[in-house]
Amino acid sequence: MVEVAREKGHDNDEVAVVATFRQASLPAKTLLTGAFINRLGAFLNIFLVLFLTSRDYSDGQAAFALGVYGGGAIVGVLLGGALSIRLGARNASVVSMVGASVPLAAILYLPSFGLILVAVALVSMAGQLYRPASATLLSDLTPANRQVMIFAMYRFGLNLGVTVAPLFGFALYNLAGHSYALVFWVEAAVALCYATLAWVTLPPRSAEPGAAGREANSGAGGEGEEGEEGEEGERVGRGGYRAMIRDRRYMLYLTAIFFFGVVYVQYLSTLPLDVKDSGVAIFWYTLAVSLNGFIVIAFELLMTKYAQAWSQRLTMAWALVLVGVGVGMYGLPLGPAVILLGTLIWSVGEILGGPATTAYPVVAGPARLKSHYIAGFHFAWSLGAAVGPVVGGWLFIRFGHGVWPVLTVGSALSIVLVLVSVRDRPTTTSPTGTDANADTDAEADADSTGTSTRATAGPS
Repeated sequence: MVEVAREKGHDNDEVAVVATFRQASLPAKTLLTGAFINRLGAFLNIFLVLFLTSRDYSDGQAAFALGVYGGGAIVGVLLGGALSIRLGARNASVVSMVGASVPLAAILYLPSFGLILVAVALVSMAGQLYRPASATLLSDLTPANRQVMIFAMYRFGLNLGVTVAPLFGFALYNLAGHSYALVFWVEAAVALCYATLAWVTLPPRSAEPGAAGREANSGAGGEGEEGEEGEEGERVGRGGYRAMIRDRRYMLYLTAIFFFGVVYVQYLSTLPLDVKDSGVAIFWYTLAVSLNGFIVIAFELLMTKYAQAWSQRLTMAWALVLVGVGVGMYGLPLGPAVILLGTLIWSVGEILGGPATTAYPVVAGPARLKSHYIAGFHFAWSLGAAVGPVVGGWLFIRFGHGVWPVLTVGSALSIVLVLVSVRDRPTTTSPTGTDANADTDAEADADSTGTSTRATAGPS
């Protein structure tokens, strides 16, 4: 890690991106690959509405089922944060994938809408159980100066999978003669394949991380209390979410993420309504969505190569400014140029701040509560993404095209909250392996007894 950090000049591209993956451990590579595999096979939320309407269920029932899917995901990520302490990434991944695959295949054969709803809820809930544990382990296995880059790579896998999945699913649908059977069976098989890969390559929950893990998490530990903190780290994290809630700074950060989610999701919910109402050809909306996907996949890693060395606090704030400006531009007289330019601006904000926003929870609190902090982040984002369409739809009915300046208020709030709540963490460590900024508000608010400087792949 030290040799890579010292490389200079024309090798900087390799140090920032290629070497981060190449020198990652096998478990870290499994987690990065798993992000792509899981998203590539995530067909249910894409085809659920079409599947149900093909079974003669109403549009309202199909929309309700999609809402159940979103609710199950929110519950699943919170449950995953708690269970990761007991299970670790390997066991959590296996339970998550196996638990999702069984009801997923069963959906094809269930005779009633009520049973289908139960299966949908189980699939979405089980499918999210592994995420906090996986993100925690990925952080533990990554040097402190590469946290932002490794999570940018994690996001790259997710975004690439999301982009390819609809095309892959549509191909399976046609291959099966316009039937969804192959679509859902393949998704179940993909989940089982990843469960097997995780079991073979990920460390058990009792595994000890290397120096990289200690460096990545040293920022949350106290000094001179290693023995006491080690004992504390061995405890099962009872009351972990209560401790997180007592971290006032982090709760402000989660509030910012909630507002960010509310505003961000409007391009999928309110923008198409405004495009249709304004008489603009739907082609321009679909082109804008494709433009966003292209920008994120093609340029986020390149942007992160530079942005990872910047202040996390200011990087997030400027990213939210760009998101607010881009969304606010939709408030101009709507046409192709406005749609594309607005999307371009907030997409730049997304690739600027997305990795830093995702990486911040791993250093925001005590090391033993890392999975809870990560789960809290996913909960706040998912809640914002779930509430956003409802809020945007109601505002659109009330204000019409004037909805966009109102929505920018959410961006303004998130900017202020990030500036108030986020504290930059150094990306380098002292010779002893401890972060130079070890005294954090998270320790005072979330864990007054001290926390372990030793990261663990399992219970922490």
